[in-house]
Amino acid sequence: MFEKILSEEQFNNAISKKDQPVLIKFFADWCPDCKRMDMFMGEVLADFHNISAYSLNKDQFEEVANKQDVMGIPSLLVFQNDRKLGHLHSANAKTPDETKGFLQEFFS
Repeated sequence: MFEKILSEEQFNNAISKKDQPVLIKFFADWCPDCKRMDMFMGEVLADFHNISAYSLNKDQFEEVANKQDVMGIPSLLVFQNDRKLGHLHSANAKTPDETKGFLQEFFS
């Protein structure tokens, strides 16, 4: 489902894809809302074909998270060509419908 980002270099390579947008989920291991999101993300992503999805642990990459204005987790960010196209903050990412609606803006 999500390819785990293990370095800042890997993050930079992921967001620079030019052919299509990519999804990055910022999470933390201790976050209950992140675990709740994980329960429905497989179902949500199944509606989108060929989506490149990555996950990044905010606690391991605080500088990257701060640079991208990730204040709450989970947060879903969409990038293309090194540019952030969208950001779904944790307060608005509580249900499958909210998450699917956000993704449809970029991956329809």
